Amino acid sequence: MPKKNKIFVTQPTLPDLKELIPYLEDIWQSKRLTNNGKYHQLFEKKLAEYLNVKYVSLFTNGTLALVTALQTLRITGEVITTPFSFVATANSLIWNNLKPVFVDIEPVYCNIDPEKMEAAITQQTTAILAVHVYGNPCNVKRIQEIADTYGLKVIYDAAHTFNNKLNGTSILNYGDLSILSFHATKPFNTMEGGAIISHDEKTKKRIDYLKNFGFADEVTVMAPGINSKMNEMQAALGLLQLKHYEEYIAKRKAISDLYRKELNSVKGIEMIPEHEGVSNYNYPYFPVLVDEKMYGKTRDKLYEDLKNKGIYGRRYFYPLISQFSTYRGLNSSKAENLPTAEQITKRVICLPIYPDLDNNNQSQIINLIKQFAL
Repeated sequence: MPKKNKIFVTQPTLPDLKELIPYLEDIWQSKRLTNNGKYHQLFEKKLAEYLNVKYVSLFTNGTLALVTALQTLRITGEVITTPFSFVATANSLIWNNLKPVFVDIEPVYCNIDPEKMEAAITQQTTAILAVHVYGNPCNVKRIQEIADTYGLKVIYDAAHTFNNKLNGTSILNYGDLSILSFHATKPFNTMEGGAIISHDEKTKKRIDYLKNFGFADEVTVMAPGINSKMNEMQAALGLLQLKHYEEYIAKRKAISDLYRKELNSVKGIEMIPEHEGVSNYNYPYFPVLVDEKMYGKTRDKLYEDLKNKGIYGRRYFYPLISQFSTYRGLNSSKAENLPTAEQITKRVICLPIYPDLDNNNQSQIINLIKQFAL
């Protein structure tokens, strides 16, 4: 029997290899593979222009960008954050010897709930590390009000919000720093990669010291930095990806629109809305929430039934970060402190979405979800 065609939740989007070859040939000829080479410098410049932000610092991945952002702002003590994210968000705190303090999420967009923050603030709290989940921005206005009241720094994990705008302004311009990921699974990728968005030249300079061992020049180390620079091949791919990004997003939008149209009438399948103030939405994931009573089966049963048909959705985010053994012992990890997050993590599943997902495969996914319902 022929092998069953597998459909994964996401798939890297890449340009035609022929387009990349001239970049690679130039890199090979120059023998400049890293250390702030030509393509690194050009990609930073073009990316800042494209995103309409002041300063971009490129990294080899988004996790090291998070780790470095915390170092940049000299964060200490406790940091308020969300349990509903990829584990790298909290891991970056531990790597900086910081204590995560988890705060519950709001039920509409699944972002950290600002109204739960103040009760979690102590004399040791120095910062808020919030995540824009599924491309929908946090309540940035309320978070900034709280930060200003208590003298806290604000860092946004913006891995899901490449080029998204809130009321006409780049989401990346909020907070003290924002972090991007260019991982292979993201709508914009450089295979691996990431960036920190900063707002002034002094901060940009400190970030760039920290990502290159702390060197200011060949004999001067300004800070205990690490090596997290983006290499020339990643940067060259990034430049090429910028040329095709709008085309990629148009395809993702069409897939998202079809899901919303076809699944809207399926009882027990709830779709997370797109934030009404957002433009340039990038459709990073297509999450749905499963209501067991209305749909007739649990999220986990739907997940397994789809997998048995060769369709690999993702329970994203599941488990909560607070449920991992590394974090379970924290007082803020107790289930009673995180009721909304505890509920959402049991119901959410992200359906396949990527530009090369064809209509036949998407129709198969939709029809199976309908068939599996009561």
